Amino acid sequence: MNTEEIRKKIRDGEHTGPTSGIAGDKVQANLAILPKEYAFDFLLFAIRNSKPVPIIEVLEAGEFVSRYAKKSDIRTDIPQYNIYKNGELTETVSDIKKYWRDDFVTFLIGCSFTFEQAILDAGISIKHIDEGRNVAMYKTNIETEPAGVFKGNTVVSMRPFKKSLVDKVTEITNEFPNMHGGPVHAGDPKEIGIRNIDKPDYGDSIEIAEDEVPVFWACGVTPQNVVLNAKPEILISHAPGHMFITDINNEEYKS
Repeated sequence: MNTEEIRKKIRDGEHTGPTSGIAGDKVQANLAILPKEYAFDFLLFAIRNSKPVPIIEVLEAGEFVSRYAKKSDIRTDIPQYNIYKNGELTETVSDIKKYWRDDFVTFLIGCSFTFEQAILDAGISIKHIDEGRNVAMYKTNIETEPAGVFKGNTVVSMRPFKKSLVDKVTEITNEFPNMHGGPVHAGDPKEIGIRNIDKPDYGDSIEIAEDEVPVFWACGVTPQNVVLNAKPEILISHAPGHMFITDINNEEYKS
């Protein structure tokens, strides 16, 4: 399927699960939608924290068609959306048309699924994809740089690899600095504030074998963590692992 067909299947409710591995070499994006009054602070936060929040596109207030996805609709083309009101998750939905407002500003944010494809292309398997699970994501003690009302700690995604492959996957992901880049940590999760690796804050738990090392990358779910502190009247985001699929080739973001 091409990307238009994939987005249509999502829009029609034929694909409702995570999007990891379904779009080949096309860039997938995290989503953050905020009222215009919060947009400048959020953009400044993203600029100051480009590793967890690398901006791909900002849509004008009220716009819902991405220039990087032909015939797309931001309001329907993600399998699941999280609705946050005053910093609290209130519901998860498959369509946000009934919530849409003319003052909404949409941010599309780089996603680690881009470098995942590069890892797969190098002949290295990724456990959560092999197992048909969502990637494991964790809140950490790694502080972000505040901007306006937005402040908080980084969320990371984790993928276990054999010790002999850690340097290689680091090298591969370093080639995508605008898609979270290289890892922020590898090894003991307690060093970055993760108390129980078996209980991710988002996504699915992934078993780590004795000969494997957990490797952690900054994650585009970070804005969802930060919003708990900012408490804007409303924020709409993707449900973790359920991304917006663009028409951009991953190679365009390779340094």
